[in-house]
Amino acid sequence: MVDPATGASTATIPLGVRPWDLAVSPEGSTVYATHRLEGTVSVVSTETGTITDTIADIYLPWAVAVSPDGSQVYVGHYVSQGIHAIAVISAATNTVIADVPAGNGAEAIAFTPDGKRAYVANYYANSVTVIDTAAQAVTTVIGLPNSGPSNLAVTPDGSAVYVPAYENNTVQVISTATNTVTATINTGARPRGMSISPDGTKAYTTLPTEDALTVIDTATNTVSTTIPVGDNPVEVLADPSGNAVYVSSSYSRSVSVIDPATNTVTSTGTLSTGSAALRTAQAPPAVTSISPATGTPAGGSTVTITGTHLSGTSTVSFGTTPATDVTVVNDFTVTATVPAHTAGAVDVTVTTPGGTSAASPGGQYTYLAPPADIDVDLTAQPHLGILVPYLTYTLTAHNTGPDTVTSATLTTTLPPGATATHLSPGCTATASTVTCAYDKIANGAAPNKSFRVPLHLLSLGNIQATTTRTTSAPIDPDTANDTASANCTVISVILATCS
Repeated sequence: MVDPATGASTATIPLGVRPWDLAVSPEGSTVYATHRLEGTVSVVSTETGTITDTIADIYLPWAVAVSPDGSQVYVGHYVSQGIHAIAVISAATNTVIADVPAGNGAEAIAFTPDGKRAYVANYYANSVTVIDTAAQAVTTVIGLPNSGPSNLAVTPDGSAVYVPAYENNTVQVISTATNTVTATINTGARPRGMSISPDGTKAYTTLPTEDALTVIDTATNTVSTTIPVGDNPVEVLADPSGNAVYVSSSYSRSVSVIDPATNTVTSTGTLSTGSAALRTAQAPPAVTSISPATGTPAGGSTVTITGTHLSGTSTVSFGTTPATDVTVVNDFTVTATVPAHTAGAVDVTVTTPGGTSAASPGGQYTYLAPPADIDVDLTAQPHLGILVPYLTYTLTAHNTGPDTVTSATLTTTLPPGATATHLSPGCTATASTVTCAYDKIANGAAPNKSFRVPLHLLSLGNIQATTTRTTSAPIDPDTANDTASANCTVISVILATCS
């Protein structure tokens, strides 16, 4: 085991005789090591540093890889002259559950981020085999003439596979959409190792005969720089954090730690033995945005969750409620169907074998209660006479739905000097303002409240009152019907008209 900061060895785990290749489960708890001559795969606990199981009877096992969800282990192995296959192992039982044909020389295996396909580099067959992991069957074989594909890596967005062609000094770029070669990059002599930066902007390949690491710009598929490293660099690994790149060199028995921002070696760690394989556990996922970020409490809509290290997502939770129809698009994107939930904001978290994402501002989803529209109405009725003439105002809050109004406030503004009396319960008066509070109003209901404005000799002329919805819950979607007015013309205390 290696300290990621220095590249120095921190622990040694016995793996048995002559381990050939390694793979780490996404959550980092288990290492799988192939033993080519023994025909076995060791299952190692990283917590105890001990072999917990041995999977036997796999003839000449070679490359090994773990699916993004950690449920299956793929092992390339020899069958007969010119024929190799991929043994599919259940990680739950450590037993072989299928054997899928592959080309001659299954040198490396890589999964797409959604785990639906596995790509196998066939060194001697000069090809890449594509396997449908659900059907456990070969879907196509991509020919790479005179190439000697020595490794391969899938981009985090799942759109491309980068294949170092050891025999013709290039890296072949395969589109996963068409399974055809879309670019050929001249790299230098004998490219071998392959890794992609977590943001997908750089590809790295080792040049063992040149003691160097080639850096490829994936936007242009051109070499951007070459970095001197140890003697006979074999493997390269871009750290999931994006903060470092590691290169193992077998002859110098070292691991170079490279700063990807400056493309310089920051430290070199010494190992006790020559190293060919570099592996790390999956980084914890992170959610950066959700689209759309709002919806109704009923749920049922589809959201797109964007973040990092989302491969192998098994669960998406809205608060504590799990979503359904979770689909991994690539390492940056997951879609899911929103579950039902009460109104309010919740944190959306994603669980992968690498852990559960932390709550983040970009990972919030708000359940919006269905709106309830209040149609405001105001009427005035004169009550005339010599003794106590007055105008009666009736204000109505008509809920046109669709949801129930849980609370509302209507405010009526009177002319200067006017006062209100005989207020309905829930109404208060201050100066020339009357405020009436309403409790729950069912869809279709139209409760009203009233008050009086006494008339006197100074009240003669035009009197206008205006009522406005000032607050309500849930949200009112239509502001056009939030205000109503009533006009009265008072000629004398015994003659008035209102409209």
